[in-house]
Amino acid sequence: MIDLAHEKSGNGLSRIGTQPIALAAATLLLILAAGAGIALWRAYSGASPELDRAVIARQLQARATQASEQLVEKTKGLEATQQESIDQLQIVQDQLQQIRKQLAAQQADTKRLSEQMTSLTEAIDGLRQSFASAQSSEPSSPPSSRHRSLRAHAHAGRGRSSRS
Repeated sequence: MIDLAHEKSGNGLSRIGTQPIALAAATLLLILAAGAGIALWRAYSGASPELDRAVIARQLQARATQASEQLVEKTKGLEATQQESIDQLQIVQDQLQQIRKQLAAQQADTKRLSEQMTSLTEAIDGLRQSFASAQSSEPSSPPSSRHRSLRAHAHAGRGRSSRS
């Protein structure tokens, strides 16, 4: 039995071994027929994957170029907007500088006027004190009307001479 199984498998190998040229020729004919069928199908349908790929590649390249041009335009627009913003900021800074100078001048004027008011207040207080001391040094009895007019005339004369 073992011999029979061995003989059967040997017969199959011996059969394939005896006809390898026919098997190779059949495989070759099958491959050639498939290639010819694909070539005929491409020729009659007009569709070529290589051409389709080239067209798609060109379209993608055109879209990429268009997108790149749009980005360049938007970038230029942003640069212009940025420059305008910088110019406006410079103008605002210049105006702020002028306002600061005006504020400093107003503060100096206010300080000067305050000092003048202080000196005038002190002068008025000094005059009030001298007037009060002059009144207290006068006799407490009411002077006659003739003496009043002379005193008033004398005080008026002092005021004119001290003003000159």
